[in-house]
Amino acid sequence: MAKSKTMYVCGECGYTTPKWLGKCPDCGKWNTFAEEVQQPEVEEKKLKRAPGRGGMALPIGEIPDEAAARMSSGIGELDRVLGGGVVEGSMVLVGGDPGIGKSTLLTQISANLSARGDKVLYVSGEESMRQIKLRATRLGADGSGFYVLAENDVSIIEERMLAIQPRAMVIDSIQTMYRTDISSAPGSVSQVRECAAHIMRLAKMNDCAVFLVGHVTKEGAIAGPRVLEHMVDAVLYFEGDRSSQYRLLRAVKNRFGSVNELGMFEMTGEGMREVTNASETLLSERAHDASGCVVMCAMEGTRPLLTDVQALVTPTVFGNPRRMSSGIEVGRLFLLLAVLEKRAALTLYNQDVYINIAGGMTLTEPAADLAVCAAVASSSRNLMLGPDWAVMGEVGLAGELRAVPHAERRLSECMRLGFQNVILPKSNLRGIRVPEGMNAIGAETLFDALKLLGIYNNPGRARS
Repeated sequence: MAKSKTMYVCGECGYTTPKWLGKCPDCGKWNTFAEEVQQPEVEEKKLKRAPGRGGMALPIGEIPDEAAARMSSGIGELDRVLGGGVVEGSMVLVGGDPGIGKSTLLTQISANLSARGDKVLYVSGEESMRQIKLRATRLGADGSGFYVLAENDVSIIEERMLAIQPRAMVIDSIQTMYRTDISSAPGSVSQVRECAAHIMRLAKMNDCAVFLVGHVTKEGAIAGPRVLEHMVDAVLYFEGDRSSQYRLLRAVKNRFGSVNELGMFEMTGEGMREVTNASETLLSERAHDASGCVVMCAMEGTRPLLTDVQALVTPTVFGNPRRMSSGIEVGRLFLLLAVLEKRAALTLYNQDVYINIAGGMTLTEPAADLAVCAAVASSSRNLMLGPDWAVMGEVGLAGELRAVPHAERRLSECMRLGFQNVILPKSNLRGIRVPEGMNAIGAETLFDALKLLGIYNNPGRARS
């Protein structure tokens, strides 16, 4: 009988080596190798497929042009994030911190689908069937089409799935699943990779939409091999502080829709409640009489979203000034502060600077540059902006303002929420329709924008 052997597998890319290495030679990551015991020969189990599903290759011209069939989850915000609904046969990976609401949301989806007459199989490797029943009852789920299975063995899950023929299936979580023909422990790189591949083939062959729950590391990334995110059709991340009632669901990958699409929920005793007017919710507690607060319109996928950019500038009491940010990349903050000092003559070398994006939002697009700069300048000079002012624009190293995409949609969202004065790059005003009653002012440089806002040299309040 052949002996098993010990191998070291990279958790990022799956590279294997017979000895431990500090740095992976394939992906270049450090300290990612984990020890696994592997069998020299693994007999691959033949997957059962639904009747009529063949493996025939077709010329591309003979492939039907029909769009992917979608079904509504019964939750509008989730359908928005997925690009219009759940695609049949797709596999969606849902990640997030413990207790953030992943299982609650997926239980609600299962309840909604079963209430419509569709069969749903909820597989849990962490909770008992009784625990799932209690949560489902609290959320108002009752339907003969809602099946629950407490199991970790993928082969048994396959048998139950083929017997029930569900339209959707939930795996909670993928790190607890295992295949008996792989000797490593559940949660290892090999187990996670092979179990996900096995379930993915089942989903494609049987047109069953699958939701995978993925645990996250302390850095916020999905635990297990990086290849897991490459295999699935969509990757959704839950964001937000567990102490807050609001949750943000962001799509970082979607083969059937736009990426970075955002959905907003409120955690209640009856489950996840949709927040349909996210802009109004994020600005509901905005301070109107404080410096360092600037409103900008971000684009999250196809959705315009107003958010409050806050800055606090105070004299430093340490040898080196502190730079801290929540919601934007700290490297981007360093760059913008350098531009403010060089191009706008703002003294910041002896000041501590703190940036916060209210509501737990994370802004990654360059269109937030002007809002960050305006907030820092406002706090530094202790000058307030008018309550109906908003800004948007990318700031270059020369202090120039660069155009932002989807300017018309951003302006319409600002107007809908009552922000009648908007400063944006001058190049954005060419060929766009400004909403009636709005004062859209174009600026060529950061210096010009700060003067228009009244927070550069002129004392007092910005015009309102």
